Amino acid sequence: MKVLQLSLLGLLLTFSLGLRAQGTPVPATNDTDNTETTDMTIDDLNGEESMAKESMSGGKSGSMLEFGIRPSYMFVSGDVESDAGFGVGLHFRKALDHLFSLRLDGLYGQAKGMNESAVRQFENTWISGSALAVVTLNNFRFNGDTRSTNFYVMAGGGGNLVEVERQRLDGPWQEGRNVIFEQDLSVHAVVGGGITFRISPKFNIGAEFQSYVPFGKRADRLDGYEQGGNFRDIQNVGSLSLNFNLGSAAKKSEPLYWTNAFSPVREELNAVSGKVDAATKDSDGDGVVDAIDQEANTPAGVPVDTKGRVLDSDKDGVPDYKDLEPFFPPRAGETVDANGVVMNRNDKPITEDRVQEMIDASLARMQSTNQTGTTTVRTERGEVYLPMIYFPLGQSTVKYSDYGTLSSVARVLQGNPGMKMVIRGYTDRTGSASNNEVLSYRRAKAVVDHLVNQHGINRGSLVLQYRGEENAIVPLDKSYINRRVEFLTADAGASEDPAPAGANNSSGGY
Repeated sequence: MKVLQLSLLGLLLTFSLGLRAQGTPVPATNDTDNTETTDMTIDDLNGEESMAKESMSGGKSGSMLEFGIRPSYMFVSGDVESDAGFGVGLHFRKALDHLFSLRLDGLYGQAKGMNESAVRQFENTWISGSALAVVTLNNFRFNGDTRSTNFYVMAGGGGNLVEVERQRLDGPWQEGRNVIFEQDLSVHAVVGGGITFRISPKFNIGAEFQSYVPFGKRADRLDGYEQGGNFRDIQNVGSLSLNFNLGSAAKKSEPLYWTNAFSPVREELNAVSGKVDAATKDSDGDGVVDAIDQEANTPAGVPVDTKGRVLDSDKDGVPDYKDLEPFFPPRAGETVDANGVVMNRNDKPITEDRVQEMIDASLARMQSTNQTGTTTVRTERGEVYLPMIYFPLGQSTVKYSDYGTLSSVARVLQGNPGMKMVIRGYTDRTGSASNNEVLSYRRAKAVVDHLVNQHGINRGSLVLQYRGEENAIVPLDKSYINRRVEFLTADAGASEDPAPAGANNSSGGY
């Protein structure tokens, strides 16, 4: 019989060592920073997956193996009332994942009992080995991370060797003269449950209860007496469990049944959320994310371009929010102060010689380019040729490219304080006559507003007029030359045209 005992214990140790040699995979995410996947090979992808797994497990491969020692209280549910019996159990438990694990048990102990009339009495010696599947119940919950307690149930089967000594039916209990059933190998089913408390990453303590249901011809003789029928005696074991996690904490993680199965998913979602927050962060609140913001500390409310740079429309080195003349670029030889104002304007004060230079320059340009898109205004010092400005189809907004032209017009007016000038808008022949009147009015008004707001011209010096499609210069429906604003001398008695019907609505002409 000792050979059978040694064989059973050898099988237990062999199976436990095999379990320990197995690594338990840890859930992983592909949480790499580099999102570009071009020119990647299969080996590259496998490498990234390996790095992701290592990242999620903190650089650890697999989980530790649990080894438990169980001082036990043993009693038999059978035909004789059981008394206290004691034993000791050993087990190895290996996590398959966060919910399921495998456990290999060994148990040695003794149980005894006696009925009230002392007619029946027994003692048995139990040796068994079992393999069990264990389910961690509290890992079905979503909340929490590392568990402080572990509720579990288990079921499995195995083999046992039981030697039973019983009182003779024809006499009292007598040492050495009782009926002895020698050890006999049989199989059993086992179920149980328990609770453990986490003390540290390497140690936990708990309590559990198991019931062993034997099969075979000795199934009803754990207490030495056979009642008959299909009744089986049951070996019950209540244990205090002292459990140690085997393995290096630097290389292996705790058994997975101590951690929430949903923690890796939550960590991955938190990582993705953090990357989204980082990718959309806008530290200075200018509407341009930090990832492409070339000026990440612009003051609040300051207009910027698509790369987060403060706007400097006239390129004078003073940003628009500080520039008192944001659309007045300095010319060659001119400098600006800290407020963006030209300090040494070439046309201040305007002189007769300067006016003549402007006139001569305009005439020279006309002669060299055969220019026709000009109008003539009379000043105190003679006639000045001013270029017309043109508008895109259906629009009445002054283009940035025309700011220089309007600056020249403003300088003429500033150099001739007593002068009045007609600002007259036109349209081409596209669209209805009523809509074209509205659009020609808006074009003239846009120029008037620009001269007043940007250059400080007195509104009383400007006479707003507009004409319809009958005043086209070029007999073409959509010629841009017809979509223009002219600058003319205001003759005595010149008056503004009243705004046409619908001038304040959103509709317009061409």
